[in-house]
Amino acid sequence: MTRIISGAAGSLRLEVPKSGTRPTSDRVREAIFSTLTSWDLIEGVRVLDLYAGSGALGLESASRGAATVTLVEKHAQAAEIAKRNTRIVLGAFSRSSDEAPRIDVARQSVQAFLAAEGERSVTPTWDVVMIDPPYDHSEAEIADVLTAVVPLLAPGGAVLVERSTRSPEPSWPSGIERIREKRYGETALWWAEPAE
Repeated sequence: MTRIISGAAGSLRLEVPKSGTRPTSDRVREAIFSTLTSWDLIEGVRVLDLYAGSGALGLESASRGAATVTLVEKHAQAAEIAKRNTRIVLGAFSRSSDEAPRIDVARQSVQAFLAAEGERSVTPTWDVVMIDPPYDHSEAEIADVLTAVVPLLAPGGAVLVERSTRSPEPSWPSGIERIREKRYGETALWWAEPAE
């Protein structure tokens, strides 16, 4: 079972695809959001959740006060589940006094989404970018995604890469630099920020 941990939609259960995704555990999600809170990157921020699966990471951001969240997922079943989960989270806002965030689900590949964003955006768009690809994605694919993210990341923003502890550290392109690495069981989290 996956659930929203905290915020306006706290404790609501989320649907997860039967196969093809690897939901982030509650323990790891709590660590992620503890870090973002300490960096003041929750309230009113713009969040991009790449390889979103059920949408749990992005929707947790929405529940905790993000202003806009975009979930990018190319697989049809997972994208449909992310849409249903989005309706669940937005329903919680309709019952609270908190202002509902804008949540979009983009059913397309991460590469196609980032290419379109790069053509459309003349200013940095995202405060927080979460990258949680399937473990079988190559390091070269992740490096390409990180390179495409760099011009879209707002000053003071953060990039999170979640991988298996058996995976090597991502290759950081110029424009962002690693600032933290944490391991939780089989999960490794790498954080980066715009380079000075």
